[in-house]
Amino acid sequence: MIRNLRLKFVAICMALVTAILAVVFLSVYFATRRNIQDLSRQLLYRVIQQEDPRLPEIAISLDRDRVVFLPYFTVNVWGSTAYVTGGTYHDLEDTEELAAILADCLAQNRPEGMVEAYHLRYLRRNNGLYERLAFVDMSMEQAMLREMMGSYLVIGCAALLLLLAAAVLLSWWATRPVERAWRQQRQFLSDASHELKTPLTVILSNAEMLDTAPLEDRPARWADNIHSEARRMKTLVEEMLTLARADSMAPAAVLGEVSLSEAAEDCALAFEPVAFEAGRPLEYQLAESVTVLGDGEKLRRLVSILLDNAIKYGAPGGAVSLTLERRDRQAVLTVSNPGEIPAEQLPRLFERFYRADASRGEQSGFGLGLSIADTVAREHRGTLRAESGGGATRFVFTIPLKR
Repeated sequence: MIRNLRLKFVAICMALVTAILAVVFLSVYFATRRNIQDLSRQLLYRVIQQEDPRLPEIAISLDRDRVVFLPYFTVNVWGSTAYVTGGTYHDLEDTEELAAILADCLAQNRPEGMVEAYHLRYLRRNNGLYERLAFVDMSMEQAMLREMMGSYLVIGCAALLLLLAAAVLLSWWATRPVERAWRQQRQFLSDASHELKTPLTVILSNAEMLDTAPLEDRPARWADNIHSEARRMKTLVEEMLTLARADSMAPAAVLGEVSLSEAAEDCALAFEPVAFEAGRPLEYQLAESVTVLGDGEKLRRLVSILLDNAIKYGAPGGAVSLTLERRDRQAVLTVSNPGEIPAEQLPRLFERFYRADASRGEQSGFGLGLSIADTVAREHRGTLRAESGGGATRFVFTIPLKR
């Protein structure tokens, strides 16, 4: 899919560039050809009005460095008699070529035109007693146009090759986010299927045993297992829906004045007994009257996720700490738990379904909590980052203070 997308991107870019270059080159070609034709026509008018047979050569200046001399000749016709009266052609008098040229020119019966067989442009003027004709050679201008278009073709091919390389690089750069999102989506579906498989298996197994066992022999724990796994599936689906809504639409949070100090204190009081039972006592130090703009419920959920994660995955024998302080017009909330996480795993902690211990089922939860917390932080124009060192792992949430 990504390869086809890149090929389509390159094809569209090259088609557009080729069309633009073709329009530019054709415009230059036709403009140059028209300019040369106008110059040669003007010179024909000047030549046909001159009676001096010793006229100089006709020159067309293409630019400062290129001047082209156009061969020409003039002829006076009295009845069936024709005389070459001037020009740069030699030994043209009384030749079959001159007769053929005049026959073709006079047969056209037009004041001006071209003798294609001899690559000549002509102009006719009736002087009453005789008719005067001026001819100029077109082969030079045609050669100039061919040379010009050959140069343009080389330049165009070189430009297309450079643009092709640029388009390939741009296609790779432009599709990187799509490729990353595609990989994440596939990983998300794989992980979600894995998480759903276990509770579904438990539910189906217990349901089959309930169906086959006699009514009096059905233990209550089978029904309890079904209810427990169904609630677990419900929680997983709700968390997945939360992330899906965040991905598919603009944040729907209603931002208002929220006391982050009170929200953090409420969460700390709620998790204090949980931390004590887990053997990781909760210590907290919160600055007072820290006010931000946000959604109170979502900010409480963020703090709860960080505390729950610290209590579940912190190393035994240490304390979990929660701090809130002001720094440079920002509120900084830090949750720290004992135990370090390898540095290479830190960037992946906010990926969906990712667990730093690379195991599933050892702890409750699905690996979506930190992803949800990161989503809430971004909705509030804040940041959430993970740090590890000094025997502890820290999650730092930063949000602008209310002005």
